[in-house]
Amino acid sequence: MPSITDKVALEEHFTAPGLEPSINDVAFFDPDVLRTIEVALPEFSDQRLKAMDLAGISLSVLSQTAPGVQSIQDAALAVELAHRANDFLNKRIDLAPKRFRGFACVALQDVEAACSELKRCVLELGFVGVLINGATTGAYLDEPRFAPFWHTLEQLDVPLYLHPGLVSEHTQAFRGHPELEGAVWSWTCDTATHMLRLVFARVFERHPRARLILGHMGETLPYMLWRFDSRAAVTPLGRSLSQPPSETLKRHLTVTTSGVCADAPLRCALEAMGDHAVMFSTDYPYEDIQLASDWIETAAISPDQRIQVCRSNAQRVLRLG
Repeated sequence: MPSITDKVALEEHFTAPGLEPSINDVAFFDPDVLRTIEVALPEFSDQRLKAMDLAGISLSVLSQTAPGVQSIQDAALAVELAHRANDFLNKRIDLAPKRFRGFACVALQDVEAACSELKRCVLELGFVGVLINGATTGAYLDEPRFAPFWHTLEQLDVPLYLHPGLVSEHTQAFRGHPELEGAVWSWTCDTATHMLRLVFARVFERHPRARLILGHMGETLPYMLWRFDSRAAVTPLGRSLSQPPSETLKRHLTVTTSGVCADAPLRCALEAMGDHAVMFSTDYPYEDIQLASDWIETAAISPDQRIQVCRSNAQRVLRLG
């Protein structure tokens, strides 16, 4: 089987000065694993590029790692740090412009400032979208005050990557079980719920050109499309939607393979969402970039599907020249 040596990966993380995750943000990592991640996050040259070369990744779309600015209570500080992070990333992209692109970091604590910053990043810096790390100080994007942000996304015609962030509140189900925190389970629950809030709040009826990306094979949502439709159809709110939830998800959402290197969920995502709606990612440096590349090369999908997942879908979604 010929290797795909020009993969595009689009959930690849870095950290900017002032936004390094604190020990409280990453307490669920083993200390030895955490030390490796801390070294890799701010590095843009030898280590990262060598790993990309070995994995056959020609282009990485970089994003500020969680929690980013979304958990900062001081709105003015969050706006300032987002601006600095984007300038920092832009300078690093300039060091290898054929290898890197960027997702903007914006502080939705101040919606007007976030819209202005997103416009600057796309129109002046050439970024290809925006990544939000979960709820912003506990506020989800279906709230009416975020409408200008959705209008800006439509105006710029760039996707929003909805990435997990710190979960502001935990239900009783998680208490006493810290092993379920973070990437093991709570982030998936929160991010999938965030996406479903957008669907049931009719955000996409008001913003029909909005486009979203979810990582981690769609945060389990592709697996549940039939049930969403079945159960929504017997609720008053669900029956009043303009179309079944699955159709809204399939129309507005693409998913990436970040952090999931297994054939069964990949085939499920392709069948549920369509071959055009799944894109390769590695979740660097939190996951093994070489393992992800080796897996996608041998996954039990067709050659045409492999090309779409590894390259052409991302080129279309992100409008990469």
